[in-house]
Amino acid sequence: MTAEQSSRTAHSDRTHDGGPELLGIYLSDHLMGATGGVERIRRLTRTARGTDLGAALEPVAAEIAEDRAALLAIMRDLGLPVRRYKVVAGWAAEKAGLLKTNGRLVSRSPLSTVVELEVLGATVEGKAAGWQVLRRLAETDGRLDAHRLDTLLERAARQRKTLEDWRVRRAVEVFG
Repeated sequence: MTAEQSSRTAHSDRTHDGGPELLGIYLSDHLMGATGGVERIRRLTRTARGTDLGAALEPVAAEIAEDRAALLAIMRDLGLPVRRYKVVAGWAAEKAGLLKTNGRLVSRSPLSTVVELEVLGATVEGKAAGWQVLRRLAETDGRLDAHRLDTLLERAARQRKTLEDWRVRRAVEVFG
């Protein structure tokens, strides 16, 4: 491909008007991730109940569930359909992730918590990326509440910090 062809291809990607349809697919993919994230943090919070980690995760779990509900509300406000098969896929992918043994077949491995906290951190990063896109779109789309998106971005940053602090703490305990 010549430089000119490459430039035309890049330009056509930028100017392709997929608008609402592509945004609907994008947000459905985020909903899929949010569904898996809610399931994973609820399970980890139950597993850690009665510990300092469990106490730290309870408010984060509640917020992550609220964030999923916020995404659904935003999709509704934008008139975008919920692709149920993606919601089911997110739920199923989280359940399939339970099959990873982390070195033990019968009991829970201490490594499991470290890995789950890493996965949750990545999930929150992905969520924040979605909020950033929506925040940018809010500058020109009155159906999007910029203040609400700023709040969701700030909350994602706090969630990420909590998850990362606990991930490092658990990793040091497990490996050190």
